[in-house]
Amino acid sequence: MSFSQHLARISLEIGAIQINAQNPFTWASGYRMPIYNDNRLLLGNAEYRAQIAGSLKAVLESHHWPVDVIAGVATAGIPHATSLANLMGLPLIYVRPAPKSHGMKNQVEGILHSGQKVIMVEDLISTGGSAIQAVQAVREAGGQVAHCLAIFSYGFPEAERGFREAQCGLHTLLTLESLLRFAEEKGTLGPEERQIITSWAHNPFEWGKSRGF
Repeated sequence: MSFSQHLARISLEIGAIQINAQNPFTWASGYRMPIYNDNRLLLGNAEYRAQIAGSLKAVLESHHWPVDVIAGVATAGIPHATSLANLMGLPLIYVRPAPKSHGMKNQVEGILHSGQKVIMVEDLISTGGSAIQAVQAVREAGGQVAHCLAIFSYGFPEAERGFREAQCGLHTLLTLESLLRFAEEKGTLGPEERQIITSWAHNPFEWGKSRGF
């Protein structure tokens, strides 16, 4: 079993990913969606945290990307960035959504030297806005960011377009397509639900309206 399949299995088992095409979830944005992801549930198990860090490290090493610093997107990306930085023996920084209004008014917290190569770590990619904003903040602070690692992505066209425009590669341990394929193979996702979720992913923010939600 690949790590992507293993991650799909444990995420579904512990409820970190839930699928319900017939009774969609309401996201914080107010949109109705047939899938919900809460990677914070993975933090409750030390073995899961270590496996995620190990898989992120394997992605880095397989591509031979130079890296001086690991960065976490506040807040959910910080624990996994910390685990990865510890595993690789590298410095850690994290990026706030906006600069502080007091003190040094930092947005990038930690030690970052101009020209250092930074790998960004996020837990979940939906529209990609938070991660791309963090990438831009590190660049403005003098760091070089060419890649972002994440645990799971919904695969929204908006996110793919955003990372492409930001000239930052996006690499996820688990994709929506891999998740759905695993659920199908295990018999927990039928063809009708599969079609609904695929349709949703292509136009997520209009999907609920078209179905009367």
